[in-house]
Amino acid sequence: MKTELLAPAGSMEALKAAVSAGADAVYLGGAAFGARAYAKNLDEQEILSAIDYVHLRNRKLYLTVNTLLKEEELEEKLYPYLRPYYEQGLDAVIVQDMGVLKAVRSWFPDLDIHASTQMTVTGSAGARFLESLGATRVVPARELSFAEIQKIHRTTNLEIECFVHGALCYCYSGQCLFSSLIGGRSGNRGRCAQPCRLPYEAYDKDNHRMGEPGDRYPLSSKDMCTVELLPEIVKSGIMSLKIEGRMKKPEYTAGVVSIYRKYLDLYEKKPSRFHVLPEDMKKLYELYNRDGFNKSYYTVRNGRDMMALKNEKEQENKKKQRRNEQLFYEIQRDYIETEAKEPISGFLTLYPGQPAFLSAESGKYSVTAEAGMVEPAKKQPLTEERVKTQLEKTGETPFYFKELDVCMDDNCFVPMQTLNELRRGVSDQLVKEMTEPYRRKAAEKPEQEAKASGKPDQESRAEKKMELTASAETRAQWNALLEIPEITTIYAGMGCFKREIFEEQAEKGILQAKELGKQVYLMLPHVVREGDLKEYRDTFRCLKEIGLGGFLIRNLESFSFLKEMGMEKDIRLDYSVYTYNSRAQAFWQEQGVQRDTVPYELNEREIGKRDNTNSEMVVYGYLPMMVSAQCVQKNLNGCNHSYSLVRLKDRMGKYFPVKSYCTSCYSVIYNSLPLGLVKEADEIRSMHPAAVRLNFTIETLEETKEIAAAFAGTYCKGIAVPAEQEYTKGHFRRKVE
Repeated sequence: MKTELLAPAGSMEALKAAVSAGADAVYLGGAAFGARAYAKNLDEQEILSAIDYVHLRNRKLYLTVNTLLKEEELEEKLYPYLRPYYEQGLDAVIVQDMGVLKAVRSWFPDLDIHASTQMTVTGSAGARFLESLGATRVVPARELSFAEIQKIHRTTNLEIECFVHGALCYCYSGQCLFSSLIGGRSGNRGRCAQPCRLPYEAYDKDNHRMGEPGDRYPLSSKDMCTVELLPEIVKSGIMSLKIEGRMKKPEYTAGVVSIYRKYLDLYEKKPSRFHVLPEDMKKLYELYNRDGFNKSYYTVRNGRDMMALKNEKEQENKKKQRRNEQLFYEIQRDYIETEAKEPISGFLTLYPGQPAFLSAESGKYSVTAEAGMVEPAKKQPLTEERVKTQLEKTGETPFYFKELDVCMDDNCFVPMQTLNELRRGVSDQLVKEMTEPYRRKAAEKPEQEAKASGKPDQESRAEKKMELTASAETRAQWNALLEIPEITTIYAGMGCFKREIFEEQAEKGILQAKELGKQVYLMLPHVVREGDLKEYRDTFRCLKEIGLGGFLIRNLESFSFLKEMGMEKDIRLDYSVYTYNSRAQAFWQEQGVQRDTVPYELNEREIGKRDNTNSEMVVYGYLPMMVSAQCVQKNLNGCNHSYSLVRLKDRMGKYFPVKSYCTSCYSVIYNSLPLGLVKEADEIRSMHPAAVRLNFTIETLEETKEIAAAFAGTYCKGIAVPAEQEYTKGHFRRKVE
């Protein structure tokens, strides 16, 4: 399969520039549902034109529908939004939401679906699951290594698309709530305010400032540039090389595409001569960079070298460094003012007494046009050169004559208007012939489709008593929760039991909880990479046999791993396996999972309209704002290979705890205040969740005991919680953009 160079298009000008510079495909967002809501984006008519524009040049166009959709958006707006693009010949949609995947598969069964990087696919099991659902391509998490990508390539038939150049999120995509919780603008809804690019001070457990002087941007990643890794990228099984940058200008797009096109072609034609010239690296640097470049995660797990800690570019701007105007002039001249056209071959015949006749061919397409009558010349006869000059004025058409043969009488004449008519005639016919094969007819949207079960009646709701559950990440928290009689289920993080004697300790814990009338579920990590759970395969089976309730999972890889073990009916979903809409809920119910968790970004009105009878709702806990492969501890003070808790201080003086999960090598940034829905207990009861949950992450034994007892009193006995602790209500009272 030919390697594809995939370019961003935030505008029609950027799309044309990308095609002109050598992109094989472009991806863009429309007026809705794209992960770059603040890009210029294209309107419906522009996208319809763009679909034809790329197809006439033998390229492809993919549309981003990679946000999480709320109920009314999915049910009322998505079908009419997609239908005209589908009928025009759209090549694929890029999706994050399982509800969207389910709907698109139903409405447009022959439209290719690409699984967005927002799905956080971190291993081959997750990729295999998506393939079974009908996805044709996966865009894995940016954090994967070549070895992990090769495993996906070896074990699936999916096309693999990976980012090769541009901005790099600090967070695993789809696992970021920072912008949402701080400013109400959700990255999962395409409106990220980029809080990772702001300055922060970092402090260790002893309140000492971390890092070197000037390390003010601990969450800001350098831009990736992997042109020097192209041979390894292609060999790993990546078939689509994706350039990031729908918010950037056409000059950036064209400049980056042209250099990657040059070296991709060089590698494919003469691999032994592959070498990237310093002057081309300099051009990429001058087009845009953050403190230089990194080579992404392909060959490293994380590290300080990947970060723009000091924001040297900010310092350069203060020195009023000028951009390379010559470079931008050349890009304008070569790719923006010069439009890509397809070559055609033409044959013209001009003989007196016969109509003027022009045939044209492009690949397998062949058309003809006739116009006027050729007359004998009364004065000066037409010359072949004059005829060719006129016909070759292809102007606004998508074609140019690579070959044009003229067969004409020495003494003939036709008006220039006739030649223009011929040229227009073959061009219009070729456009029709070349775009017609892409056209489709969509079936009407079914009036009633299977979604999550309708809201149960009041009687059946009243029969079900709302449970109180809680999660623990440390042994101390586990011990505290065992003492709270109202808690029926404990979700035990892997860290509750020592790794060396995990099965033994977990077995004891399950039996101990059982004696106290509690059920135990294992809470699997926020991020599971290829092979992370392999060593626990037999352990999980053994624990299930002695009474383990099941698993609380946070990602597709965990679900797919357990599904392949036949344990999908033992699964509960945490907030990050999103169920934003009833189709997503129905999808996961069909997969056999026991429960989902109400997404953190839904507000009271949206939760109230939802069927929560198989859902848990988190009412206490420090909400995870970012899950990252990077580590503040390692990048600023060096890796200590053990659990660490540091704090980030923002410009407003707020402190955000950052916890390192060393066994899985990721870190989580938590909100500065815990969520605490205390006064809202009656409202939440009226929403009829199966359970409300308390999440414990950084609390001590005493704090856990005190908070759990207080919330148990409120939710199980109607006792008011003392107002000493300051809480946030998250999105409960605030709608997310």
